[in-house]
Amino acid sequence: MEEDIIKLIQLNVVQGRMTKDDEGLDEDMIGQPGVSELIEQALEQKISANDIINKGLTAGMEIVGKKFEQKEYYIPDMLASAQVVGGAMEILEPYLASSGVKSKGKIIMATVKGDLHDIGKNIVSILLRGAGYTVKDLGNDIEPQAIVDAVKEEKPQFLGLSALLISTMVHMTETMHALTESGIRKQVKVIVGGAPVSPEFARSIGADGYGTDGFDAVRVVEKLYAEGKK
Repeated sequence: MEEDIIKLIQLNVVQGRMTKDDEGLDEDMIGQPGVSELIEQALEQKISANDIINKGLTAGMEIVGKKFEQKEYYIPDMLASAQVVGGAMEILEPYLASSGVKSKGKIIMATVKGDLHDIGKNIVSILLRGAGYTVKDLGNDIEPQAIVDAVKEEKPQFLGLSALLISTMVHMTETMHALTESGIRKQVKVIVGGAPVSPEFARSIGADGYGTDGFDAVRVVEKLYAEGKK
């Protein structure tokens, strides 16, 4: 029974269905339990929040990631599934706290100064929460000094910077300089991403990693996390 509910949670993440009133991406599934109802059932059956996340939500998003990479899914499809995971994490947060499940680490996310685009950043934030990280999202159009101040206050292991415009990429460089000048650059791993950003640009500004999309960004963070544990 536990395996059945977990599989259904996976399926409904892939379908982008939060409640029984949602249709689903591939077919009419209205009336069937969505992720919120299935999580309630799972918790009633004493299935751990950790298993719901790892075997249900995260595994479902891995399927979505493969579909996205194979061009079966597009950004709106991925966003629908990511929003479902985000809602599910809000439901599960109290259960994670009470069960003593520890976060892998903290990451601050921000879209840099002058850039108001945040869909990609929001997807990465949701995926990181689903992967077991605590995420502090500063929002968009964030000044370099505000990012530095947040790093000083929150002391995260990771910092994610996003830019969708070529004209705002310069503020990634400014943010890196501000971190160095403040003496805290070595205290945080910096990952950058966004449509105009490239691996070459990431290396040129001294970033620790670059993500081509939301799923790749999570893989980069996981790699850095694993390396930090050695």
